[in-house]
Amino acid sequence: MKTPTMRLDRLLANLGYGSRREVGQMVAAGLIVLDGARLRDPGERLPLTTDLPERMHVGGAPIDPPPPLTLIVHKPLGVVCSHREPGRSIYELLPQRWRRREPTLSTIGRLDVDTTGLLLITDDGALLHRVISPRAKVRKRYLTTLDRPLSGQEAAIFAAGELVLEGETEALAPAMLEPLSSTTAWLTITEGRYHQVRRMFAAVGNHVVALHRDRIGGLDLPADLGSGEWRLTTSENLASIFAGDHAA
Repeated sequence: MKTPTMRLDRLLANLGYGSRREVGQMVAAGLIVLDGARLRDPGERLPLTTDLPERMHVGGAPIDPPPPLTLIVHKPLGVVCSHREPGRSIYELLPQRWRRREPTLSTIGRLDVDTTGLLLITDDGALLHRVISPRAKVRKRYLTTLDRPLSGQEAAIFAAGELVLEGETEALAPAMLEPLSSTTAWLTITEGRYHQVRRMFAAVGNHVVALHRDRIGGLDLPADLGSGEWRLTTSENLASIFAGDHAA
């Protein structure tokens, strides 16, 4: 397959470094270096190879990874997963220029403001739709902390695939509950309905006081990734989402 190419000024503008005019000024100032040599022509076409961040520098720093870009994020409490929702945004955890990237970075599904844990952010539309598609049945696991003790009936109710949430008409897909104590449990679901986990427990007369997602498919939240931190995914990370018995 032929390696795609892109004009230097368009590439850097798409990565959020500035307008094409501003990139041209950076080139004229000698700030763009490829393989140790300063680039002189903002219209030069560059092969978009995966090793570009290792070979190319802007102002002395490695160039940001070109698309497709996917991040693993440890979402902290009190952060929203939207560009438009009021409050501190998950995107504020990333380099500021990344908010100007094209294609735009988006979360793969959302965690509400009071939920913490594993979140994926990507500019890869195909990956996003593959993960959230109901047909994929990618499992998401949550650690739930409850206001009242479990009754002992919840696991059977959630597994039956017959629970209908308030305001809806279609029953939820079967979900797996694994109690850890009288008020804590793992809950694994394959859907992503609005506030689904909280509404499921509300339907059986309980209230979620803390919610943390630690797994998507076969991808676990890295133990060494602190709250508010992020890292680039590897090809192995992405494959694990759909691998093994963690994905139906």
